[in-house]
Amino acid sequence: MIRFWQRAGHAALVLPLVLFLGLFFVWPLLTVLEQAVSDPVVSRHLPATTAASATWDRKSVPSAEMQQAFVRDLRAIDDDQTLGDLVRRLNSAQPGFRTLMKKTVTAARDSDGPLDLAEVDARWRETAFWRAIAEATNPYTDRNLLAAIDLQRDPSGAIATMAEGESANRTILLRTFLVASTVTLATCLIGLPYAMLVASSVGWRRQLLLAAVLLPLWTSLLVRTTAWYILLQDQGLINSTLSALHLIAHPLPLLFNRTGVIIAMTHVLLPFMVLPIYSVLIAIPKNLVPAAASLGAGPIRAFVYIMLPLTLRGIASGALLVFMAALGYYITPALIGGPKDQMISSVIAFYATGSANWGMAGALGIVLLAATLVLYGIYGRLSAANTARA
Repeated sequence: MIRFWQRAGHAALVLPLVLFLGLFFVWPLLTVLEQAVSDPVVSRHLPATTAASATWDRKSVPSAEMQQAFVRDLRAIDDDQTLGDLVRRLNSAQPGFRTLMKKTVTAARDSDGPLDLAEVDARWRETAFWRAIAEATNPYTDRNLLAAIDLQRDPSGAIATMAEGESANRTILLRTFLVASTVTLATCLIGLPYAMLVASSVGWRRQLLLAAVLLPLWTSLLVRTTAWYILLQDQGLINSTLSALHLIAHPLPLLFNRTGVIIAMTHVLLPFMVLPIYSVLIAIPKNLVPAAASLGAGPIRAFVYIMLPLTLRGIASGALLVFMAALGYYITPALIGGPKDQMISSVIAFYATGSANWGMAGALGIVLLAATLVLYGIYGRLSAANTARA
């Protein structure tokens, strides 16, 4: 009985955290996943057509029963917004539906009896339009997930690459990973020496150096990005200082390009690299390097063979934090970068707020989440391997 109450007490302590994760992480994640694969517009608003298309072979022209079911469904739609959603969904699968549906809806509403769709528009004799309707009757689809990486299904149902110029999601994803990798490398090259300097300092010097790293975290990201917007201008502090020192004859192009984005993101994310490395360095005995020197090892050799291997765990943790944070950056590339420097977060924001296409926004978010989980899995395997060797 005592053990039962102890377990109940432990569960009560963990319950708020479980509820918090379920409410603010698991539930939104499942909602995004559902939005990415959900496609209920046609099946919801064309129920008779959905039932009739279940037995259609999708090769020949549909039967008169299926065509009249489609006419009855169109007559039952009395909301223009619903009709607009239906037209947008079908037009995204088969171009030409916008004008075709407008003509067909008008003809269906002007008559009461059976309607010969081929007489309304000759395009109804083409199976491509009927196939688009039949394929859209499935309430779940992988269309958004495929489009997130520039893929689609051809008329036979096989997965194929989109034609050049139709979508640039894959290019933007590769750009996002490239920028995130570059920022991670830059923060590592700057953060490792700085963390070693902090770890080797004592007293007020260490506190001052740590404050220099932590202070930016207390400032809004938008404020820090705006500050870099001012610093990187042609007449900003950086170019003005270089011109005053006669190091440059013309202002360096640091704004609205990839260079400015990397500089600003490196500064913003630097604390996430310094702090993990510093936490590992302060646990390393300080007599290792002097012991190596007494055995004839120079400073570089002692760093490469002693300090660096012992610091790899902190470097890996910092790199993982920086890379995952950089993948989802939106404000800094949007303000500092140019049109060719926008990352996938800008595309997600466009689909979510600009075109209200929550399916594509969710699909792109899932792609980023999958990449993050893969990286975290690799990091976990490497950490476990290092622990086992140790």
